[in-house]
Amino acid sequence: MSSPSLLIRHARIVLPSGELIVGDVLTRDRKIIKVSPSAIDETPTRVIDAEGLTLLPGVIDPQVHFREPGLEHKEDLFTASCACAKGGVTSFLEMPNTRPLTITQEALNDKLERASSKCLVNYGFFIGATADNLSELLHANPTPGIKIFMGSMHGPLLVDPQETLEAIFASGEILIAVHAEDQSRLRQRREEFANIHDVAIHSQIQDSQAALIATQRALKLSKKYRRRLHILHMSTAEEANLLREDKPSWVTAEVTPQHLFLNKTAYEEIGTLAQMNPPLRTSHDNQVLWQALLDGVIDFIATDHAPHTLEEKAQVYPKSPSGMPGVETSLPIMLTAAEDGRCTVAQVVNWMSTAVASAYSIPNKGLIAAGYDADLVLVDLNSRKKVRREELLTKCGWSPFEGWNLTGWPVTTIVGGEIVYHEGELDTEKRGKPLNFEH
Repeated sequence: MSSPSLLIRHARIVLPSGELIVGDVLTRDRKIIKVSPSAIDETPTRVIDAEGLTLLPGVIDPQVHFREPGLEHKEDLFTASCACAKGGVTSFLEMPNTRPLTITQEALNDKLERASSKCLVNYGFFIGATADNLSELLHANPTPGIKIFMGSMHGPLLVDPQETLEAIFASGEILIAVHAEDQSRLRQRREEFANIHDVAIHSQIQDSQAALIATQRALKLSKKYRRRLHILHMSTAEEANLLREDKPSWVTAEVTPQHLFLNKTAYEEIGTLAQMNPPLRTSHDNQVLWQALLDGVIDFIATDHAPHTLEEKAQVYPKSPSGMPGVETSLPIMLTAAEDGRCTVAQVVNWMSTAVASAYSIPNKGLIAAGYDADLVLVDLNSRKKVRREELLTKCGWSPFEGWNLTGWPVTTIVGGEIVYHEGELDTEKRGKPLNFEH
């Protein structure tokens, strides 16, 4: 019996070179078998006529918080992966601040097992650093890397003392990803601005200086030990300028759509829905981050999808939690920027697929080429549609981009050659696979 195959006809295909051609793509056994500008003569199990649509590699979102286990009232692996499929995200890397924390191999194994039975898309999970789990960090597998919260965290995941950071950077070889905010400055600023309940103060408490101090500290440690470092969700012009002047070859950085497109004015419009860590900055920061992304100083895009319920968000600051969802809107937001002339579709592909696979050493992902995994998304760049709360699949049911009129919405999402989302319908029987990391 022959393996299931899928033939995508007449698509506008983004090639690894960045060139766009109209042609056919054949997949079989979870792999791309052939990419051709002319018709592929094959009788597949299924055919998609993609005339007028653009075929991209599936998005790899390298920073999400999917809340399972322990906080499933906000989100869970099933609902989050449904949202991923709708947003063209075919793989994700998830963070360790769940309950229990992902700080042991046992907890990592538990997440992998949960994902295997629940996730429509591919998955990987970070292990979190604490003051006393170095032996776990050295042997954790499979994992994209070690997550260090240098600040803006409480409990065991807050790793601030210099000697602890030194020990982690000095031991092992796998990637270290840092949430770079300086805890001592945050503590001082919280005391300074105590009893102010306007959420806009959030950007002053967790200010640009707090981000810069921590990024400088992480960069210094990375250079001292020549340790692979990734700087998560960069938010400030100061950090971008620092990396522009001093970025070793083994250091990468990411930015979120919200730090590119939203700034402090959003507090007036959407209140605590604009609250996240690190906070939104100024329009100047937006511009400098954009230029850093265009110039390759910042390597790729992540969403930092971190949902909370509307009830939780409605609490008075600082009781309101920080974080916002993003997996359903990130690709349309970036493709809208491309259609508006701020970048190219090929750049979006690099920032959301190719560069992520490269940075995290994920084999056979992020390109449309024979031999690569058949993780693909067909998008419509010919029409625009508004972000509507009632259409979102994330369990939290809201978006900071509600009302934005976007293009590039996914029509079909394919994971391992299987259609998991097509024209508004999910196939919830399909399951993704654990990601491999060739450290």
